Amino acid sequence: MFLAIDIGNSNIVFGFYDQENRKWKAELRVETRPGLLVSSLQEKVHLYFLEKDFHVSDIEEIGVSSVVPELNVTIIEFCKSFLGREPYIIAGKSYDNLKVSVARPDEIGTDLMANVTAAYEKYKQATIIVDFGTALTFTIVSASGEVMGVNIVPGIKTAIKSLFNNTAKLPEVDLEWPESVIGKGTVHSIQAGILYGYTGLVKGMLADIQNELADMDFKIVATGGLSSILVKLESEFDEVDRNLTLEGIRLITMGNK
Repeated sequence: MFLAIDIGNSNIVFGFYDQENRKWKAELRVETRPGLLVSSLQEKVHLYFLEKDFHVSDIEEIGVSSVVPELNVTIIEFCKSFLGREPYIIAGKSYDNLKVSVARPDEIGTDLMANVTAAYEKYKQATIIVDFGTALTFTIVSASGEVMGVNIVPGIKTAIKSLFNNTAKLPEVDLEWPESVIGKGTVHSIQAGILYGYTGLVKGMLADIQNELADMDFKIVATGGLSSILVKLESEFDEVDRNLTLEGIRLITMGNK
């Protein structure tokens, strides 16, 4: 198996790819937190391996994308001590051997470049990738595989936490669609404001990007852990691919081996 590790601001995602059958087999999410111990990570992954009947010897290659650099040493140590393998850490120089390109490779997140790599390999055309994570990002890629730009706004859960942390009386609510767009109570009001508001934001952003680049025919792809939350956006996307980042990590790693 190939192990893709995506170190994000909210979660560390371990994706397991069956190389023989060419499909993503399983996914483990561990909360990202400062001071994460190698021993704690080993315990969680060990229990997961027992549950899935995985074996350390099953792991043949490891690729890592990280937007939390302070956790890189922990992950490298975990891979060496628990899996017995040195992981490949994606960096700016990793894109030199790929079909995609970016003007300032060290300034763009490796997770976004993983998305770009996987999307371009799959579609071979101009693409807008909407990633619903800690941040909500829109990555615009040309038909030649060049990253034209990225738009970034706070993610859905980030917005909810901001309301909760910065107000005295507003609670942190679950992401559930309310019966009406008009809030009838505190929880309902936040749910309506966030979910309908972000639906409008995504629709507006996609429309503006496509209007400005009207001469380009875009494939629009959604990914990220919250990509299925905004159900009213389904018609806006040509595809929703939760494994896009993991697949990009795999392709970048294997392209540099």
